[in-house]
Amino acid sequence: MNDSMRRYAFAGIIIEDREKSASAVQSILTEYSSLISGRMGIPNLEDGALSIITVILHATTDEIGALSGKLGRLPGVSIKTGISKI
Repeated sequence: MNDSMRRYAFAGIIIEDREKSASAVQSILTEYSSLISGRMGIPNLEDGALSIITVILHATTDEIGALSGKLGRLPGVSIKTGISKI
């Protein structure tokens, strides 16, 4: 893959049902781990019912879309991304 096609991006992930979706989110993030440059998360908001994860990605727009699509289809998971212009 040509590195000039890769962009930096962030993905903000909100997990509203940790019991139902946290392991699936982790599995998907592991699948795409080669694209992740950094990760920060707060796992136990609202007495453990809510988690927020932010990941920094270095990937093509297709890869970013595939990751966000898989995560966004999970029940109780919301995701928003921002992609650099360069």
